[in-house]
Amino acid sequence: MDAILGSLTETELALVREADPDRLTTLDEDALIELHTRVRKARNKQVKNYRRRAATRIEESGGRGKAYARNARRRAKAEVFEELLSAVSTRLATVAHESAETLRAERLAEPVRPPVPPPPVKKLKPQQHDRRPKTPDRSKRHASTRASGARRQARRDNR
Repeated sequence: MDAILGSLTETELALVREADPDRLTTLDEDALIELHTRVRKARNKQVKNYRRRAATRIEESGGRGKAYARNARRRAKAEVFEELLSAVSTRLATVAHESAETLRAERLAEPVRPPVPPPPVKKLKPQQHDRRPKTPDRSKRHASTRASGARRQARRDNR
């Protein structure tokens, strides 16, 4: 692994140093999330480079088995970042679980407030279907219409 670390670029090596187990214990949850994102992107980049190079070397070498040995350095770099991602993910899971437990304990320690009673319900007037003003003339026409309808129904019933 030390040989592979010697072949990493300066930015890749800085990322490896940031993911050191001693340093991970000092980071809070937000910093761990940010580091996790950066390590995952670096891992994806290395895996992508490994696969692309392996695909181009198949034709050169004459087969996948022969191309496998020639691509060992890129494969090893991808494995380094895979292990880093595993370490950061494990630490992030631990910190997130501790944070959730702390929040749960705080929530349970809060005093229970009694429920707020619902506001009083206003009593509504019965719905008024006809909003036209009630005048004597109007009530007379209404009564006349109802009476003529009753007379018409009586004539039908007598048939």
